[in-house]
Amino acid sequence: MSFHIKPARRQPDEIREAGTEPHHSVLRAITNGRGWRVGWAVLAAAVLLVGLTVGLVPGLLVLAIGGTAFTAVGSMIAHAAQASPRDDWKSRLFADGIWAIDRRTAIRMFGLTALFVGPIKVIPSLLQGVLARPAETLAAAEVTQAARRRQWTMIIDLRSCDGCQSIGLPPQCTTACIEGHLTPEPMEWIEVFEEEVEGEGTRFVPTPCQHCQNPPCVNVCPVAATFSSPEGLVLIDQDRCIGCRICMAACPYDRRSFNWGEPPIPPEALAATYDLEHQVPARKGTVMKCDFCPDMVRAGTLPYCIQGCPHRAIYYGDLEEDLATNGRELVSISRYLADNNAFHIKEELGTQPRVFYIPGHGEAVGREPTREGRLKVQWPWSRVADGSTSWTR
Repeated sequence: MSFHIKPARRQPDEIREAGTEPHHSVLRAITNGRGWRVGWAVLAAAVLLVGLTVGLVPGLLVLAIGGTAFTAVGSMIAHAAQASPRDDWKSRLFADGIWAIDRRTAIRMFGLTALFVGPIKVIPSLLQGVLARPAETLAAAEVTQAARRRQWTMIIDLRSCDGCQSIGLPPQCTTACIEGHLTPEPMEWIEVFEEEVEGEGTRFVPTPCQHCQNPPCVNVCPVAATFSSPEGLVLIDQDRCIGCRICMAACPYDRRSFNWGEPPIPPEALAATYDLEHQVPARKGTVMKCDFCPDMVRAGTLPYCIQGCPHRAIYYGDLEEDLATNGRELVSISRYLADNNAFHIKEELGTQPRVFYIPGHGEAVGREPTREGRLKVQWPWSRVADGSTSWTR
């Protein structure tokens, strides 16, 4: 027979008098496997919270700095926890005011800390960039988007153009342009010409300014009143135009008009504020032409000529995005041009127009090439500004 003598359990008063075991028990609880897991779990939660609310870089910084500190302090506590129950844990941690840690542990701690000392100088700049206020970040993104350069282009599908014969009206692209820009008579910024086709009959060709990428008009203007914009458009600055009309002589498409007198425009046009991209009101002694309506497109509206076309024969788009629309459908510019054998007017001149044409004679809307003639454009003004004069083109 054997006997097992159970040691007497120490009373709470005895424990309080000893004063060492409670501390030793706490250190043991911290440094055992469960304590380490809980500590790293708390650190991981902090990293996740910072990463989700602030950003990845601050989260990584918290992980690096917090992990180093946690490892160093944990190693120090683990070292102290090795003390026997009879040792004083404070004396184990400190000896004459210095941490009583063996050389290997000290080297490990300082080595881990040194890994993160180098990047300290760059932390403020990283945090400044990542912690930027959302409003500032959004504003920067808007500026970048706004600064993006479009490359406007136009495609005219002659298969869908019948000169508006089918609706019994003058060309509605021209009429819409006149009404929208308040252009004086007899200016037609997009004029519909009727030309003969091979074999028999005619076709209608709406012709705005071609906005050439090698524009003769820009090359000859003596005062740089005619210029090419970064978006590939050829514009006119009426504030600089001296009315020499050299650009008109240089244009191979006859797409420029001159104000020979006080323009016959409606009185309300005089109240408009002049802008390079919207030439209203017209001025005496200056040259005018189609401006491609970039101001309208930026505002989310298609140019007047496209809106007015009843058969949606005109497409407007951006070469950079390779997309164009006629208000009803969206097409890939490169594919649409390649699949339909697109061409330029007077391509042999090398002016590189931004206006493309799809060959046809109105067959898509039922027009026979032998049906000739179109109605003459009428200016809708019931009255014009005082002092206006008229002329013929």
